[in-house]
Amino acid sequence: MASEHTAKAFDSDLQELTRLVAEMGGMVERMITESVDALVRRDVSLGKRVVATDVEIDRLQHLIEERAVLTIARRQPMAIDLREIVGAMRVATDLERIGDLAKNMGKRVAALENDFQPLKLMRGLEHMTDLVQSQVKSVLDAYAAHDLPAAMAVWKGDEEVDAICTSLFRELLTYMMEDPRNISFCIHLMFCAKNIERIGDHATNIAETVFYMIEGQQMLDKRPKGDMTTFASTVPNS
Repeated sequence: MASEHTAKAFDSDLQELTRLVAEMGGMVERMITESVDALVRRDVSLGKRVVATDVEIDRLQHLIEERAVLTIARRQPMAIDLREIVGAMRVATDLERIGDLAKNMGKRVAALENDFQPLKLMRGLEHMTDLVQSQVKSVLDAYAAHDLPAAMAVWKGDEEVDAICTSLFRELLTYMMEDPRNISFCIHLMFCAKNIERIGDHATNIAETVFYMIEGQQMLDKRPKGDMTTFASTVPNS
């Protein structure tokens, strides 16, 4: 009877962790969308809202860590049960970093507020964002469903994100060479593109966590990388 009670209590703890990760994931997905919408529309208020949301993302990560540690201390789980808890903490860490990257883009909106440039300069960034956001959603769904094939599809898809990032950098360089008045604006977009590419990296991290949870070991395969130019790799992270 005591064992049954313990099992039910552990299941309840695990469900709460899963719920918190899902809540955090939903907020992070909205931050990605809103940060790029704010850039496209030069919506400073929306950019500030994205920045403010990061506080709640940080709070959720701390809460998940606290609940996970308490669950380990109280229930002393082993094998797959322990990997579930470790997995929740790892996913929460990646989501927190994704939130930081979206916040960085939200901060740039104010710098671009009065810099009116053709919308065509934004299209490549929007396309890349759509792909990465799809990757984030897919991997969070795979995490919730314990769907390893879906997680591995996201892992392999990072190569395409890298290739698009490289193509976008080249396109922005072309715009800068065509008209020096585009330089400041395009530099900001390059920083944003680098942030989005790093969000894609965190989506692949989550895919590797799903592999660890299900298979009980770390992935040994090297992550496929697209063609990244030397210039692209030298752009700072924020």
